[in-house]
Amino acid sequence: MSKTIWKGGALLAPVPPALVTCGTMEQPNVLTIAWTGIVCTHPAITYISVRPSRYSYEMIQKSGEFVINLPTSAMAKTVDFCGMKSGKNCNKIERCHLQLAEGQTVKTPILSDCPVSLECKVTESKALGSHTMFLAEITCVQVEERFLNSKGKLNLQQAGLLAYAHGEYFALGGKRGEFGFSVRKKKHTPK
Repeated sequence: MSKTIWKGGALLAPVPPALVTCGTMEQPNVLTIAWTGIVCTHPAITYISVRPSRYSYEMIQKSGEFVINLPTSAMAKTVDFCGMKSGKNCNKIERCHLQLAEGQTVKTPILSDCPVSLECKVTESKALGSHTMFLAEITCVQVEERFLNSKGKLNLQQAGLLAYAHGEYFALGGKRGEFGFSVRKKKHTPK
């Protein structure tokens, strides 16, 4: 297989185009963040990277908290709009008819429209160049009940989450396996 060589760049994909809420119920804002992920399992640590010039940057810096809301593929236009417009000039929550609910462990509201919301408290911020990375502990996860099975297991694949890759939005495809399936021993069934 032949590969073309490029200089190093931000080309890790797909990523979740998260709708990140910040501020309070009285003064909320939402922005689209593609630079996010999990850093550690125990404790549960995540991050978002935000340009210091963004309206939300100062809100997150002051409050020390934010919520990562995972949107569905049906929300692609909302996700794009919230990434293109600034909360400084437009109330994106009203324009997109987004529904807010209170967080359980943070003053920042969650988006009821999203099937999963991760409430986060900043533990560290690090200026990295064009963006500042906010490392944060995930203090609470709110999940839409319809994605839980009878045993309480999360079936997030049914949510139809949105993905982002190299400037384009995609609906996630079907399940191809589950953690550990490649090494799991087959059960022996007696004859």
